[in-house]
Amino acid sequence: GNLEDGSALRSAGREGLPTGIRGVSGTSSNTQKDLLKVKLDWLQCHFTWGPQKENIDLDDMKYRLQDSIQAGVKYQARSYNHLAFVNCLQGNCEEAIQNLEEAEKILREDHEHEFERRSIITYGNYAWVYYHMGQLTEAQSYLDKLEMICKQFTDGSRYTALIPEVYGEKGWSLLTSPSQYYEEAKECFEKALEEDPDDTEWNVGYATALFRLEGFSGTPESGDRSQSVKQLRRVLELDPDDSVAMVLLALKLQEFNQKEEALKLVEQALQKSPDLPYVTRYAAKLYRINGDVEKAVELLKTALEISPNSIFIHHQIGQCYRNRIFQLIKYPGSKDPRNPAFQQKTDLINKCKYHFEKAFQSRPLTSIQLQLDFAGICSLNEEYLKAELIYSNLMKLEDTRPENKQAIYLEAGLFELYQKRSESNAISRFLEGVKVRYDSIQQTRCYENLEKIAERRLHRNPRDSKAFGVLGLLHQYKGEKYKAIECFEKALEFDCGNEEYLSALSELRLSILATLTIS
Repeated sequence: GNLEDGSALRSAGREGLPTGIRGVSGTSSNTQKDLLKVKLDWLQCHFTWGPQKENIDLDDMKYRLQDSIQAGVKYQARSYNHLAFVNCLQGNCEEAIQNLEEAEKILREDHEHEFERRSIITYGNYAWVYYHMGQLTEAQSYLDKLEMICKQFTDGSRYTALIPEVYGEKGWSLLTSPSQYYEEAKECFEKALEEDPDDTEWNVGYATALFRLEGFSGTPESGDRSQSVKQLRRVLELDPDDSVAMVLLALKLQEFNQKEEALKLVEQALQKSPDLPYVTRYAAKLYRINGDVEKAVELLKTALEISPNSIFIHHQIGQCYRNRIFQLIKYPGSKDPRNPAFQQKTDLINKCKYHFEKAFQSRPLTSIQLQLDFAGICSLNEEYLKAELIYSNLMKLEDTRPENKQAIYLEAGLFELYQKRSESNAISRFLEGVKVRYDSIQQTRCYENLEKIAERRLHRNPRDSKAFGVLGLLHQYKGEKYKAIECFEKALEFDCGNEEYLSALSELRLSILATLTIS
C-alpha cells in the first residue's frame, strides 16, 4: 500500500496481470472480477493504503470520524472518504456510497477548479465499494473516469497519479490510524510539500505527524530544536486563524517552560473556536498540566456533550481526577475513614476509574495506555488482583508498538517492585522492556530502574551474582563489551555454573575476537 514512484507503480501494474488471473475458474464473470481486482490494486485510495480490518478498531474509527464531521472540522470530504472505507469494511456498502456522494459534493463546492485532482481518491474508493457490492460495471466506470483524469499527469500509472493531493490524503488517512503508521504519514506530507510547499493543509498534516512522533521518542531539550515547533509556527504564518495549530503549539511550548506564550495561544484558540472539540480537549490538557484542574474538567465536560463517545475526552477527565487524587493522598487525613478527605478520595477514585474504563472499553486492542492508567488507579486503590490481571493480559498481546510494549513492561515492573515487593519479578519485567529495541522514555526508565535495583542489591550484599548479571546485561545492550565482560565474570565468581552468564560471556568474547580479526 505504499506510494511508490510512478515507474514502480506502472511496472507493478503490468506485471500484476498474470498473477491476478492465475487459477481463475472458467466462468467469465469470475475472470472479469479477477481482472478488475488487479486494476483496483493499482489504485491509490483507502482500500490500498496501510491499515486494513485487522489493524484497526473499526467501531472506534467510525466514532472518531463521525465526531469530526459533526464537529465541523475543516476538511469534511476527507472524513467522508475515510468513513466510506470503514462502512464498506463493516459491510454497510449502501452507507459507504452515501458517504462518497457527500465527499464528492463537498469537493465540487469547495474545490471547483481542482475538483479532478482532488477526486482521485474518492473515485478510487467508489470503484472499490462497487466491487465489494458485486456491481462490476459501476466499478469499471469509475476506473474509466480515473484513467481520463490520470492521463493529465505524466507521473501517474493508468489509474493513479502521484500528486500532492494524493500524498496528502494518504498522510491524513494514516494519521487517523494506529501509531505505527505515523512515520509513513510524515513521509507522505513531505512528498506533498515538495511540490507545494505553501499548502496549508499539507503543512498542518506534516506538523501534526511531527508533533505525535516527538511525543513517542521523547522531546528535544529545547523549543529551538523541536521540528514540530518550527513547523507549527510555519502553519500559523500561512493561516493565522488555525486554532488547532495554536493549541498544539501551546502544548509544545509548555513542555519547554514557555508558559506565558502557551497560555496566550490557548486563550486565543478558545476565542476563535469555542466549540471545536480538538481545540477544547487540547486546551484542557494544557490547563491540567499547568495545575488548573477545575478549568480543565469544565472544558472537557462541555466537549463531552458534543462528543459523548470520545475516548480522548474520557481519558483526559480521568487524568484530571487522578491529579486531584495525588494531591489528596499527600494529606494525612485521606487515610482516615472518618475524615471528609477520605470520602473525597474514594469519590475521586470512582470517578477516575469510571472515565478510564469508559475510554478503553470500546477499543481494547488499541488503548494500551488507557488500560495501564486504569491498572494504576486500581493498584492505588489496593485492588491488586484487578491490576495484575490487566498487566498479565497486556503482556500477552502481540503486534504491539515497541514503545507500548516497553510501557507495559515498565508499569508491570513497577507494580511488582512496589506493590508486590518482588525484586526478582520486577527485574525480569524491566529486562523485557530493555530488550525491545526502540529508543523511548519508557526504555530509559526500565534501564534506570534496573541500575537502581542492582546497586541496591550490591549495597546489601557485595557478592550478589544476580546484581552483577543485571549490570552485565545493561552494559551489553549499550554495546559496552569490556564492562559487560567484567560484570559477568564477577557474577560467575559468586554463581560459578550459571548457564546464562557463561553463554553471555562467550558471546561477548567471540564478538570482540571477531572485531579484532577483521581489523
